[in-house]
Amino acid sequence: MKKYFATYFRNFDYPLFITYILLCLFGLVMIYSSSMMVAIMELRPPDYYYAKQLTNLKFAAVAFLFGAFFPYKHYSNKMILVMMMIVMAILLFWVTFFGVGKAETGSQSWISLFGLMNFQPSEYAKLFVILYLAGSLYKKGLKENAIQNVQPNDIIYPISIWLLILFSVGMETDLGAVAIIGVIAMSILIFSGIRGKTLGKFAAVFGIFGTIIIGAVLIIKDDILNASRMGRFLVLKNPFEYADGSGYQIVNGYLAIGAGGLEGRGLGQSIQKLGYLPHPETDFIMAIIAEELGIFGVTIVIAGLAFIVLRGLYIAMTTKDPLARMIAGGIAVWIGFQAFLNLSGLSGIFPLTGVTLPFISYGGTSILILSLAMGILINISMYYKFDKRKQS
Repeated sequence: MKKYFATYFRNFDYPLFITYILLCLFGLVMIYSSSMMVAIMELRPPDYYYAKQLTNLKFAAVAFLFGAFFPYKHYSNKMILVMMMIVMAILLFWVTFFGVGKAETGSQSWISLFGLMNFQPSEYAKLFVILYLAGSLYKKGLKENAIQNVQPNDIIYPISIWLLILFSVGMETDLGAVAIIGVIAMSILIFSGIRGKTLGKFAAVFGIFGTIIIGAVLIIKDDILNASRMGRFLVLKNPFEYADGSGYQIVNGYLAIGAGGLEGRGLGQSIQKLGYLPHPETDFIMAIIAEELGIFGVTIVIAGLAFIVLRGLYIAMTTKDPLARMIAGGIAVWIGFQAFLNLSGLSGIFPLTGVTLPFISYGGTSILILSLAMGILINISMYYKFDKRKQS
């Protein structure tokens, strides 16, 4: 054990770890700044959301340590895959029949854990899809002695699990999570090393069945394309035409960004957080960062996220282990695509989806699962560096 830890820390990815810590701490500061007025208007202490996120980070630290020290190769173990699937099934069943949040957010996406906290299964589903698809493809590749030869009918069971998750999350009307889970699945296939023609078959299977599932969700949940959600598409052309309705949040986000300019108003000096932007500590926290810290604050966040994404992609493209490649690539694409959805929604390029800005926005489940994913990525990086040293 002593030798393992000595080897581990000698190959530990300190730049990746430091970037993760700095983003979490920066996010904590900005949550405090952006949520003070929200908490006061709710007749709560000014540091209410800050204190809750601080508690969330303590749990996230435990999840990170587990991911960092648990060898990633075990995620291809059949027993572990079955255990993860059982947890996923329980969470999806629970949120489908006993989920909360419909009245507040329009999505029945949370599970109330004995009134102590809310857990969002769709966040776990993102990491589960990465680990389950990667582990299943890897096991099949080992059995056949070449992952390149895996065919769609060889892993029909994992594909069916993915479709079931997509359907269940769609029934929650969490459209942002549906998009992320779909992109994650395709990224795993791309990083798997499957031959081009076979990859095309997989893409066709995923596309056809994914479209059928989404169509079924739209038919069953006829309130998904309601006036509020349709309004998110209408505002893309000119949100100022809908400033009193569906464009309200985007317009006030623009005002915050414009007021910040290059230098910003100063930490804690935002005007838009004073009741103009609803719950700015969640998906619109970047608007407050831009208003208070200007281009400097925005650059810190984007540079930090870009480093994590590029580091994950570099590991995925240079490692010789297919399992490491799929998991590292899946995590990198997940973080990058979720950040893109958040920032493009804020800027009016893409419809608002309500997804959090990774490591920055307020949200217990988000920071918990992302921290676990970062621990796994660092574990992969450690093995990657160890293998490189052995070969040199």
